[in-house]
Amino acid sequence: MVLIKEYRICMPLTVEEYKIGQLYMIARHSLEQSDDGEGVEVIENKECYDPDHGKGQYTEKRIHLSSRLPYWLQAVCPKVFYVIEKGWNYYPYTVTEYTCSFIPKLHIRILTRFEDNAGTSENCLNLSEETLKNRIVDHVDIAFEEPAEKHYKKEEDPKFFKSRITGRGPLVEGWRQTDEPMMCSYKLVEASFEVWGLQTRVEDFIQKCIRDVLLLGHRQAFAWIDEWHGMSIDDVRTYEKDKQTEANDKLRQSLPPAMETDKAQENN
Repeated sequence: MVLIKEYRICMPLTVEEYKIGQLYMIARHSLEQSDDGEGVEVIENKECYDPDHGKGQYTEKRIHLSSRLPYWLQAVCPKVFYVIEKGWNYYPYTVTEYTCSFIPKLHIRILTRFEDNAGTSENCLNLSEETLKNRIVDHVDIAFEEPAEKHYKKEEDPKFFKSRITGRGPLVEGWRQTDEPMMCSYKLVEASFEVWGLQTRVEDFIQKCIRDVLLLGHRQAFAWIDEWHGMSIDDVRTYEKDKQTEANDKLRQSLPPAMETDKAQENN
């Protein structure tokens, strides 16, 4: 059975504010995580259209992460290893898919919806009865859960951070019941790795990695609010484009020659 989890991450923001904060956070976070041949490389970023959701933004990325895998996965992965991320952003609804050409049995699908509440909607993603029965709901607390020690920064800790522009923060015990404004990111994550003997272990590992990224990213989106609050959508798209160019250049400078050859062949 595919492992299905629904993460609910509350933020002291409105859904409209988070539209800007999310784009800023992803662009900046991707640049900061790009180093020593690992990180996020943007392949495409363009407008798209869906008959049900209207205009949106399509992105395709390569996430290079060989050395970040556990040793038991590194043993079977090539040295040059990346995951392909495809995303369709019809804010406040998004779809994201992850695949890997080296591991065709690996597939991750994330459905997301943002709402102005404290995580109280039971089925905002319009899930089927079967999915509702099998999902595991996991509330992620950006203030009182901490990321891995290597990612921890006191200035990004919501328990200590106070926004100079909005006056929000620090977040104290019970903040999700008392603070205003309040929004929630609902994310349904389906992780599938249908390989006998490894399925449960790998799917658990994938869910843990995704949860860790969600915790860190949402903490940063709030802690960086004074950097992005007041930006227009055009402002943040320009920022996003600039950071994507920086991240791509940084990553390509450290890619092995074999990868550069592969990329050149793809472009021809």
